[in-house]
Parts: sequence; C-alpha cells; structure tokens
Amino acid sequence: MAVYGAACADEVVHKPDGSPVTRADLSAHRALVAGLAALTPDIPVVSEEDAKSHSRRLPRGRYWLVDPLDGTREFLARNGEFTVNIALVEDGQPTLGVVSAPALDEVFWGGRGLGAHRRRGASIAAIHVAPAPAARAWRAVASRSHMDDDTRAYLRRLTPYELLRAGSSLKFCRIAEGSADVYPRLGPTCEWDTAAAQAILEAAGGVVLQLDGAPLQYGKADVLNPGFVAASTPLALTARCS
Repeated sequence: MAVYGAACADEVVHKPDGSPVTRADLSAHRALVAGLAALTPDIPVVSEEDAKSHSRRLPRGRYWLVDPLDGTREFLARNGEFTVNIALVEDGQPTLGVVSAPALDEVFWGGRGLGAHRRRGASIAAIHVAPAPAARAWRAVASRSHMDDDTRAYLRRLTPYELLRAGSSLKFCRIAEGSADVYPRLGPTCEWDTAAAQAILEAAGGVVLQLDGAPLQYGKADVLNPGFVAASTPLALTARCS
C-alpha cells in the first residue's frame, strides 16, 4: 500500500510474456515468502515472482501457491481492485485460500471443512453463494481488463444476464459472497491467479469447472489454466437462451 500511494507505483517493467510487474509485486513476494516459511517451514512456497520456485509446483504433495499482486493493471489504474492471493494446494487441488484486497479493506478466506468468511472493515461474516437464478437474471461478473469475444458469446447464452465488472480474483469472491452468480474465463490465466479464490468459492458452496465439467487441476506441466467457469451452481455450464 505504501507503493500504491506513491508516485513510484508507476515504475513498471514487463516480463517476457508482456505482463507488468511493479516494486509492489516484488515487495509483497518477499514478505509472503518469509512469513509462510516461518509459519510452516515444512511446506514449500511457490510464488509467481520466483521462477526458481516453480519446480516445486507438482501434481502430488502440498505447497503454498502465491500471487503477491493479482491485478497489476488494476493496481496501476488505481481502482483498488487488486488482490493478494495465498493458496494451500494438496494433491493437485486448492484446499485453503486467502484473498486480500488491501485498498478495499476486504479479506476473504475459506477452505475444506472451514466454510468461507469475509472481513470488511471491522466486520467479519460467514459468506455463501446465492441460490441459482430462477425468476431473476444471471449476475455475470467479467474482467475489467480481459474481456474477449469468446466471453461475450458465452454470456449471450445466459438467460438473461446482468453484467458486473471486477478486477483480479475479486470476481470469484463476489460469487462467494452472493453478490454475483457466474464468472466465465475463456482466456488464459495461471494457476496462481485462481487457486486461492477457488478454495474460497468452493468453501462457500460454489464450483470452478472446466468447460467439459471437469475440475481445474494444479501442479500441471503447463502453469496455464484451460478455459473455466466459476459459478454459484453447475447450472451455469448448461444455461442456454430460451
């Protein structure tokens, strides 16, 4: 947040894949890796910002999977919708997640057997997905920075829908808290973009599924996720216009 409020927030470089990285990404990375290592010295930490750690991202065993700053474009735009994502991955599935949105003063967390919760300001509450739409429109949440033609085509299949916008992993969290219903993501994401928020959404009663209905897998040879739909209900995969 010190970087966010300073002029140096605009000091940005680009990785080989073209994605931006700021001093805040690297500072958050160092703080998280040190904190997790002290908390659980027996669990490896895989961070987006440490290429050497990526070899620890395996389909078996457990490890922390960290995105120190998800939504760097939102960070640079100063709209507040960036997050810090921390997930515990066990045997290819996220089982615990924490998503912090420091500029919005919100923290979400959840995991298997724990339910899902949100802290907003000083208020803490259990959260749960909303019931499947019946007499109302689907509330579809989409990226502020990555809307594409395939996503628009998917949204047209919903009967009818209201479009909401959010940045970073907050899209999952809005479904988890019941203020949105479905988030189709048909463009590329990486495992560290989704793991923490997936754990929270699933703990809140939602689903994150590939387009064929299979669950997302973690620790794959390729860090990129396939297209997926995050939703309050699996019905979002089969919804069609009447």
